[in-house]
Amino acid sequence: MLHSPRTMPSWALLLRLLALLRPPGLSEACTCAPAHPQQHFCYSALAIRAKVSSEKVVPASADPADTQKLIRYEIKQIKMFKGFEKVKDVQYIYTPFDSSLCGVKLEANSQKQYLLTGQVLSDGKVFIHLCNYIEPWENLSFLQRESLNHHYHLNCGCQITTCYTVPCTISAPNECLWTDWLLERKLYGDQAQHSVCMKNVDGTCSWYQGHLTIRKEYVDIIQP
Repeated sequence: MLHSPRTMPSWALLLRLLALLRPPGLSEACTCAPAHPQQHFCYSALAIRAKVSSEKVVPASADPADTQKLIRYEIKQIKMFKGFEKVKDVQYIYTPFDSSLCGVKLEANSQKQYLLTGQVLSDGKVFIHLCNYIEPWENLSFLQRESLNHHYHLNCGCQITTCYTVPCTISAPNECLWTDWLLERKLYGDQAQHSVCMKNVDGTCSWYQGHLTIRKEYVDIIQP
């Protein structure tokens, strides 16, 4: 299953990794390790809100022997939530053309806006795949939108474990159990949309819902 590395050194290495992770015997399959939106944010090198202006199929490399293709999406960046230290303004994002390599299909030339999380490669290009958290902006809850600015940043030290069957228990004090699949038979249920795994003053982590305030000592160190 594919996790979300923060950075990758090259297109070729990343595409080889995706190919190796393809289940044997399946030509059209992409499998991903489940992750709460907070985990997706913490694992990703970049998180932005954007609209897609156009798309184009491009070679993955300048090597004529390389038959891999990428989709290059031209985007209009509306807001950046993470990745300031790596890129200032994103004009293009790239994804595998092959759906079995977890390529992402986005709507171009529409009014739809997306939350896009992904990796920043060594050459500064932004790469996304289906194992990133990619959602239409309109599908995000108020708490998710608010947490992109602050709460996800502050609580990446908390661990979130997916609970599939009972019994399931925490194994560390900084851990939260994610039970959407167990209770609702879907990943992005109530906890994903309306809860943040937050660190308490004693170092433990717990789920919090509703309007969350920012502790005063953090206000000046977070870029809005």
